[in-house]
Amino acid sequence: MKLRTITVTLAVLLSSAATANAAPQAAAPNISLAAVQADLAQLQSIANSNGGNRAHGKPGYLASVNWVKSKLDAAGFTTRVQSFTNSGATGYNLIADWPGGDANNIVMLGGHLDSVAAGPGINDNGTGSASILEVALAVKATGFTPTKHLRFAWWGAEELGLVGSTYYVNSLSTSDKSKIKSYLNFDMTASPNPGYFVYSASGQPTGSAALQQALQAYFTSIGVQTELTVVGGRSDHAAFARAGIPVGGTFSGAEGTKTAAQAQKWGGTSGRAFDPCYHRACDTSSNIDNTSLDRQADGIASVLWKLAA
Repeated sequence: MKLRTITVTLAVLLSSAATANAAPQAAAPNISLAAVQADLAQLQSIANSNGGNRAHGKPGYLASVNWVKSKLDAAGFTTRVQSFTNSGATGYNLIADWPGGDANNIVMLGGHLDSVAAGPGINDNGTGSASILEVALAVKATGFTPTKHLRFAWWGAEELGLVGSTYYVNSLSTSDKSKIKSYLNFDMTASPNPGYFVYSASGQPTGSAALQQALQAYFTSIGVQTELTVVGGRSDHAAFARAGIPVGGTFSGAEGTKTAAQAQKWGGTSGRAFDPCYHRACDTSSNIDNTSLDRQADGIASVLWKLAA
């Protein structure tokens, strides 16, 4: 009995020592604003070379997919391009998986890569697309080893009714849907007269509240107040929510008008749209707020590191 007691005690002590000496998971990195801006400049250049837009069925969209894919492939992601047909044209989703992590416990981030036909779509949604791209590349650059499996997505034909993301979710088996434990959506993150909105968990699948709270906590940590927004079926999280997958995200505002109270809280101009160039030709690389862009990209990384580790 004494020998057994000593053995158990020694085992406990060794286990405690190992835990104490284990290297803690590194904090989320600061995402380079310059890198995100360079990505937006590239998306603008693609639009300029392809009729001024990156819309579904247009050469600028496929060029955008190929460019993002090339960067992910070079970083070691496993990528695939999923095609679908809408309005007589072929559309594309780009899906990128980071090797490793629990394949039955997936954290997924996404945003739409297409623009409207009227313009290059740099805020809507080059900003979300570029931000999650740089967060994905930071996974490789920092040597992050998440416990959960990481998946990133860039959706096609969002501007025609959430077509690409809906096609993707509908293509999954019930088992594959159950493996996605959270989906975070980033659609417009640097509106020129920005707000700081977090998707409300109200009415969303169980588990969405934790995502809402994680995003709110990040902004609180940097001294930025947020407001909840009920985005309903307005962006690509909607198909995931319908499938019962917890959803969350952030949004810097579109055609809605900033109130005086919001201008006092966030700066900017009251009585003016959050993005006066929403769905217009003037949604170019000059149509962004760099402070919002920087904060949002860092927030995406912060929340992903916490959820996945």
